[in-house]
Amino acid sequence: MAKKDSPKKDSAKKAAAPATITLKHLAADIAESQDLSKKHAEAVLTDLVDLITKHLKKGDRVRIVGLGILQVRKRAARTGRNPATGEAIHIKASKKVAFRPVKELKEAI
Repeated sequence: MAKKDSPKKDSAKKAAAPATITLKHLAADIAESQDLSKKHAEAVLTDLVDLITKHLKKGDRVRIVGLGILQVRKRAARTGRNPATGEAIHIKASKKVAFRPVKELKEAI
């Protein structure tokens, strides 16, 4: 009797999704390592995010030593295609935030 081909099972299990670290998680870690209250650490991080946002809105580049550079890049208007219909559509010019990690961060990962 010939053996039937059965679908092969994946021998490697799917990798678990990496954890998402939020501002609250970072604040808790900072509070613990720097002997601060969690509220104070959260306030500092929130202020940092606000300052970075303010400078990016002005068009400044934000360099964070050991992490990388954040800057706003302009995307030109262009013609795209609706994938469902194939119809040509106009995509407006826009801005995006770009992050470029420093060499040390790239090597650490």
